[in-house]
Amino acid sequence: MARASRTTSPRKVAILGTRGYPSFYGGFETAIRHLAPDLADLGWDVTVYGRDKAVADAQAGAADPRIHRRYTPGIESKSLSTLSYGLTSALSAMWHKPDVALIMNVANGFWIPLLRMRGIPTLVNVDGIEWERAKWGRAAKAMFKAGAWFVAKFANELVFDAHAIGARWKKDYGRDGVFIPYGGEPSELLPVTDGLEHRSFVLVVARFVPENSIVEFVEAASELSKKWPVVIVGSSGYGGELDERVQALADRSKNVQWLGHVSDDKRLHSLWQHCGVYFHGHSVGGTNPALVQAMALGAPTVARDTIYNREVLGPQGKFFAPDPSEIVRVIDDVMTSDANKEELSQTALRRAADVYTWRKVNDSYAAALERLADR
Repeated sequence: MARASRTTSPRKVAILGTRGYPSFYGGFETAIRHLAPDLADLGWDVTVYGRDKAVADAQAGAADPRIHRRYTPGIESKSLSTLSYGLTSALSAMWHKPDVALIMNVANGFWIPLLRMRGIPTLVNVDGIEWERAKWGRAAKAMFKAGAWFVAKFANELVFDAHAIGARWKKDYGRDGVFIPYGGEPSELLPVTDGLEHRSFVLVVARFVPENSIVEFVEAASELSKKWPVVIVGSSGYGGELDERVQALADRSKNVQWLGHVSDDKRLHSLWQHCGVYFHGHSVGGTNPALVQAMALGAPTVARDTIYNREVLGPQGKFFAPDPSEIVRVIDDVMTSDANKEELSQTALRRAADVYTWRKVNDSYAAALERLADR
């Protein structure tokens, strides 16, 4: 049900830094799929910048017609795509001059001075500490760190998706901001995927990068798959050693299914709803959207022991060290006990409902954007 507008007249907001609307690529895109229509409900005139052909036709058909989708050119390469698309979308926003801009990712910080020249206030979601992630090379890390400096220097207001990220920015850059995490979307009970049984399988959903504990999980899964089905969702996106290791595991064990990237929300939500254990190995990046969504669906979750995962799951979460034998031990402890599965499931549901809902997330973004537009 649409809510009454909180704006006295239509305000224009431009959203920069995602692959487009609607997109299922990652956390930023998930957030914008929920936020953009909600802002339109509140009376905002919403434009989402994106990359041409990055939004599949089937996805585009699900777009809210009130959302303006604007595509600008860029260079399609791993090292230059974010910077080039960020520049052209910033130049376009300068021309159209919205009342406020929401920018996702510090890599777009280089272009904030252009928006300031036009008097466009900026709200920036800084994401995680990207320059410390193992998946990036030296040049990319330097780019992210330089972008963060521009954000700290020129952005009007910052968004932190975890309190721990906010503390880090306060320490390193002396900047405060507003805490806005990701939301989870509850779902009616979905059918169990063919070939699986409720609470009978181990699930991992992750991009294949070192900091997501994929190497350790693959080693543990060799042992785990002797007792239970193991379902792996994700890939590196461009092939490589981790994809090859997962494929080899699936080839030698009939109890291992590698599904690759799953863009069908219902299929993915069913896996989370019915798994016996959801393995969350992410070690960096603040509040992880996949973790929050899994919690909202009641997935019995075990997570790598990090400050971010402890913040999201709370004191009743179950955590592991990144060691294959420890992973096997912790997952065994849950999978062999129906009581443990139910306790972790209910704990996750309560935590998600208390803190991580899209209603709270969208309201927080709307309030921050209104403050900047009024300024």
